[in-house]
Amino acid sequence: MIPNINRRIVLAQRPQGRPTPADFRLEEVACPQHPGPGELLLETLWLSLDPYMRGRMSEGPSYAEPVALGETMCGGTVCRVLASRADGFEVGDRVLAMTGWQTHAVAPANAVRRLDPDDPHPSWALGVLGMPGLTAYVGLLDIGQPQAGETLVVAAATGPVGATVGQIARLKGCRVVGIAGGLEKCALAVDELGFDVCLDHHQDDLYAQLKAATPDGIDVYFENVGGHVLEAVIPRLNTHARVPVCGVVAWYNLTAPPPGPNQLAALMRSVLVNRVTLQGFIIGEHLHRQREFHTDMRAWLAEGRIHYREDVVVGLAAAPGAFMGLLRGDNLGKLVVKVAD
Repeated sequence: MIPNINRRIVLAQRPQGRPTPADFRLEEVACPQHPGPGELLLETLWLSLDPYMRGRMSEGPSYAEPVALGETMCGGTVCRVLASRADGFEVGDRVLAMTGWQTHAVAPANAVRRLDPDDPHPSWALGVLGMPGLTAYVGLLDIGQPQAGETLVVAAATGPVGATVGQIARLKGCRVVGIAGGLEKCALAVDELGFDVCLDHHQDDLYAQLKAATPDGIDVYFENVGGHVLEAVIPRLNTHARVPVCGVVAWYNLTAPPPGPNQLAALMRSVLVNRVTLQGFIIGEHLHRQREFHTDMRAWLAEGRIHYREDVVVGLAAAPGAFMGLLRGDNLGKLVVKVAD
């Protein structure tokens, strides 16, 4: 049955610093009843929450348009088809879509991807088999180019990107040093994900810990955090080190330049003297790598060589609070919202 009501969470106002509950609004609007030609009516089962969404809440130049005030927050989803007017899609099919923070939506069929109906973990299409996994795969292998015997450092080591980066690097023969927030996350990185060591960035002596953990320096630093973690990494970069950059979450909430000494000179000197490759990338520009990624990742998962953990919250109304917690680093694993059964 097609419901009469669509529940959605919209951007109520643009955050000033850290997002607050007042920046979001839960609305009930009429649910579309019939898709148009070539379209699908979808019910959201799972919603992905990711740090990039903070950037989409701000009005300013970026690689994607900001969410407009009063519009549904953006986000990847796993959905069920409720009605179809598109060839190749039937009622009940599960699809990967970008329908955002809402219970129902109409989407063109050419903007979704049909998922395997027998897949026991459909939500994994939002994580280790989705955008975060592909980000780790492309950033590490294509830009980081890890070699056996090298040292790799990755921050947010138990998040969906960092955890995958570290595990792939181990498969490639690297020594892997993770950086995470708290002893529980560090234990997970070592005991479950197989990192050689993991450092707690909440400790005051992060640089001393990192120096001890990287006696031969750092050959690859996968950057997704910025902040004081990057400051600790800069002096440890080796000649010809590679630094893929997919995010700088520590700075997403800034309303003014970060406090403390300006590290730009130290960074640029290291880039020059050590001939460091520092390259940002947006995963949407690397979708041609999806076939190889899915082949490799499914094999690694089946063989038990990659481990994956989700942090699940239940109900669309829980999304704002969970997202605010994500920016604080509260989640343990890939954060997803179970919107419907």
